Amino acid sequence: MEAAAIWSIAAVTIALILIRPAKLPEAVWACGGALFLIALRLIPLSEAGAAARKGTEVYLFLAGMMLLAELARSEGVFDWIASRAVAASHGSRLRLFALVYAAGTLVTIFLSNDATAVVLTPAVYAAIRRARVTPEPYLFACAFIANAASFVLPVSNPANLVIYGSKMPALWPWFQAFLLPSIVSIAVTWSALWSISREALTGPIDGPPGTHPLTPTGRRAVWGLSFAAAALVTASYFGWDLGIVTCLAAIIAIVFSTGGKKFAALAKGASWSVLPLVAGLFILVEAVNRAGAREMAASALRDLATLSTVAGSLAASFGVALLSNIANNLPSGLLTAGALQGSDTPEHIRRALLIGVDLGPNLSVTGSLATILWLSALRREGQHVSALTFLKAGAVVMTPALALAALTSLL
Repeated sequence: MEAAAIWSIAAVTIALILIRPAKLPEAVWACGGALFLIALRLIPLSEAGAAARKGTEVYLFLAGMMLLAELARSEGVFDWIASRAVAASHGSRLRLFALVYAAGTLVTIFLSNDATAVVLTPAVYAAIRRARVTPEPYLFACAFIANAASFVLPVSNPANLVIYGSKMPALWPWFQAFLLPSIVSIAVTWSALWSISREALTGPIDGPPGTHPLTPTGRRAVWGLSFAAAALVTASYFGWDLGIVTCLAAIIAIVFSTGGKKFAALAKGASWSVLPLVAGLFILVEAVNRAGAREMAASALRDLATLSTVAGSLAASFGVALLSNIANNLPSGLLTAGALQGSDTPEHIRRALLIGVDLGPNLSVTGSLATILWLSALRREGQHVSALTFLKAGAVVMTPALALAALTSLL
């Protein structure tokens, strides 16, 4: 009865996060579900607190990224990027789409998929407003590339750290394992996005290119973002904690750009509700672990190891992708990492699981934290994308990309 109650509450909580009754933020439902589990004593308060503390590294990472995003926004970096993108498109909708996709790829690789959602999406929205084009293809490009390019580097996705933990491979072994699958993921995602958007991407841009030069403070903010990217790559190379490095990089960038005078204003503008959302999800996954989820995951890994290499890789990647779209990829990554600890899971299964956790969430709006941040950024600009609209696009985009990336990881 206790296990059934935990699974039921978790399922209802995820559904409420997806549906958002009364337009309440996702964090309300995630925290509500967690508190309900605690109130019914389905998870002890001490264990819930320990589960929430597991996300400390993620909280710090996200806090730093949100501060960097607000710095760029407040100093006009987004407007500058928008004007440069529209001008460089030379009046072509398809060229503007390519520029947005390329920018999203680079930001994801060096500043993580969450940065693409938080930092790049408002810039793209500014660009498409200026260009007077159909917004969906360009906004979807930000959402999908945030996950499709998120395993080029260990730093590209916080979920990578969740899967590997202290056993994170060095950069060269990482490239050997994931560089080719990443290239395939990025290319196939581009092709699928183009195929469903080609009508909207045909023809010229209606709006004028315009100009928006950077102020001296804005130029310093660009240098601050560049410094943060370099700091994250360096931290990844040396195996440092990404959360504290990101926070420190954000503080240094703000002090360098503004002398620290705007810190309070920048902090006020950040979307802090994402932090309790993540905490609620961590507690939910700990509760379902108490209900037998960890043992089920370990059993599934043993079954995967008995399949052929191809079948095992595809089953692992799509299985964890489905779980990520139901319960979000960070908790799914934690569940997967727990099952992997102390197991003799073959390396091809481990690789497929990471690709599924990173790329698989492109199916639904609740699949990854990056997509939830993307939705928050759009709502801030007055734009709304329904779960069904995203699901229809995600089914076309994610399925071939995940299959081919998983198969490529076997080469």
